[in-house]
Amino acid sequence: MGGLDQLKIAAKKKEGNIVSIANAQDEGILQVVKIALEENLCQFLLVGNEEKIKETANRIGLHLSNYKEKVSIQHATDLTAIAHSSVKAVSQKQADILMKGNIATKDVLQAVLNKEYGLRTGKILSHTAVFEVPNQEKLVILTDAAMNIAPDMQQKVTIVENAVQVAQSIGIEVPKVAALAPVEKVNPSMQSTMDAAILTQMQRRGQIKNCLIDGPLAFDNAVSKRAAVQKGISSEVAGDADILLAPSIEVGNALYKSFIYYAQAKVAALICGAKAPIILTSRADTVESKLHSLSLAIMTTNSNRRRS
Repeated sequence: MGGLDQLKIAAKKKEGNIVSIANAQDEGILQVVKIALEENLCQFLLVGNEEKIKETANRIGLHLSNYKEKVSIQHATDLTAIAHSSVKAVSQKQADILMKGNIATKDVLQAVLNKEYGLRTGKILSHTAVFEVPNQEKLVILTDAAMNIAPDMQQKVTIVENAVQVAQSIGIEVPKVAALAPVEKVNPSMQSTMDAAILTQMQRRGQIKNCLIDGPLAFDNAVSKRAAVQKGISSEVAGDADILLAPSIEVGNALYKSFIYYAQAKVAALICGAKAPIILTSRADTVESKLHSLSLAIMTTNSNRRRS
């Protein structure tokens, strides 16, 4: 797949997806809804204060009366009730994707993790971001930049598996995973190098499937073939990584923001590992970024859980 705009074109072909938005009266979120409806990207369940949702929609020129078959509103004013209703809609297969609106992330995740009606699968949740970096030939995936602070080995296995599923959903059949570390040599004093080496061996022995893993690899050797050659690193992954596995949230978060603010990269991101894709938008996210994230979530929806 080409850039993130191509992702949106592909997502349009997966018709009928419904997005449940928790507290949808936010102007930025409704701008996304407006564009998505105009471009026939998906349908929406808007959860929140019905009067305020309609008021905000009218202010930005979103005429909900024109989309009666594609938009429904579920009235709620209490933030806890809003979070729970939004999640329940997905859990009960009335919607396919969960999207955070004007509500705290912790409130949404508390509902997601609810034992009765949440979206837990037994796997850990992880953050996966897809970047379109200027002057780069292909999309690059970064994980985990927002959920798991210091993942242990088993958690890293799941984080990789989640990212691989995302990669495959956008057409990368056997993604190349670079397990990042500060250096290329295994150092028992540096846990990130130990974990990277173990992950590499697990993949080679078939314990992690549907991808190629190599590590430890420093960032330059993961993305630059010239750097890899200069350091004498020969592998199918070095210099051509599809997925960058960060050893910690500090590394992932710094890379994520560096891509956006220094490299002017475009991004789509979602939370994986739940029964359905989760989009945790930030107030700093642009409308374009939110639309890309929506397209990515649509691409990762599982047709097996769709409504009959």
